[in-house]
Amino acid sequence: MSTYAIVGAGLAGAKAAQTLREEGFTGEIVLIGAEQERPYERPPLSKGYLQGTTEVAKVYVHEPDWYAEHDVRLLLGVAVTAVDPAAHELHLATGQRQPYDKLLLATGATPRPLPVEGADLEGVHYLRTLADSQALRAAFAHQGNVVVIGGGWIGLETAAAARQAGCAVTIVVPSPTPLYRTFGPEIGEIFAALHRRHGVEVLLGVSAARLDGDGHVRTVVTSDGRSLPADDVVVGIGVAPNHELARSAGLEVADGIVVDASLRTSHPDIYAAGDVAEAMNPLLGRRVRVEHWANALNGGPAAARAMLGQDVVYDRVPYFFTDQFELGMEFSGDIAGHDRVVYRGSAESLEFIAFWLREDRVLAGMNVNVWDVTGDIQALVQAGQRGAAVDPARLVDPGVPLGDLLPR
Repeated sequence: MSTYAIVGAGLAGAKAAQTLREEGFTGEIVLIGAEQERPYERPPLSKGYLQGTTEVAKVYVHEPDWYAEHDVRLLLGVAVTAVDPAAHELHLATGQRQPYDKLLLATGATPRPLPVEGADLEGVHYLRTLADSQALRAAFAHQGNVVVIGGGWIGLETAAAARQAGCAVTIVVPSPTPLYRTFGPEIGEIFAALHRRHGVEVLLGVSAARLDGDGHVRTVVTSDGRSLPADDVVVGIGVAPNHELARSAGLEVADGIVVDASLRTSHPDIYAAGDVAEAMNPLLGRRVRVEHWANALNGGPAAARAMLGQDVVYDRVPYFFTDQFELGMEFSGDIAGHDRVVYRGSAESLEFIAFWLREDRVLAGMNVNVWDVTGDIQALVQAGQRGAAVDPARLVDPGVPLGDLLPR
């Protein structure tokens, strides 16, 4: 009987195990996770669960009995210390060895630590795990002074949750706007203005120089000399892919674990999916590593099908979403190489679609408080990435259905 092992009991790993069973695999499935929690989804940790609008039971991928009912051996609280590709074995921290015939690495990513004095004080938080989110919920309940370091998705979403909980919130952003590297200055300023309207102080072009306190953080000192009172600090300065197992096993690693369009690594029996995988995307024509929920949701099943010998080409349009205050947003595509941004609707009203174009080809689209358009936007992105141009005047005209812009 074949054994398929999955290292990483998150969304990608759990969905891979589910897909293996749905596709008829009758061998042994071993799903190994370092956390004690059964597989759960991460978006609620910075959105609904952190805001108190989503029950904890809703964050889990499957019901507790699902794994036993589907004959998936779930090993929780167990770290994998090494992969031996030649022997087809995993070395576990318990001292045991787990053989496998095929292996999926879905080891995710780890928050980057804040590299300043005082970063080890009590009250300094990161957000990656369910326990992290629970700790932040408890901290925000005190309605104290919260300083958020970083202007990416985690920073903005935790700032919104803290403000909605009644905290005084300051965001420290080293770039010219939030989300500057993701979207550029125009969209970044929209998010900065949103937070300011809700009473969040947004400091741009400054960084945290050090954290002061008496065992517990009390002050964040910025690079321009300001002292910000802080009962709690949230650090959201990006994540690093957990590719150490792959590197030590001799697999090809770059920004993440390098995989082909079927999510196979440089070893024929080892695959990778989710945040850790740097996958060749034929639609985009290059390797990308995507750190968002949809990539785990879809990448785990794609890797499972490839492990079963199916012909898999993982060429999905990158997708992510956010909810902050009254703003709901979905983004599809890849802005690399764009030469301009155009808008359908009013950005000031927070009800619009932004499109990133190159030579009148749609590379990406972001719908803000405009719903049920993601399918059309992704179809425009697919057409644009394959070379089809659109009429920009019709693209920005709300009276022209997006579906009418698709090539026939």
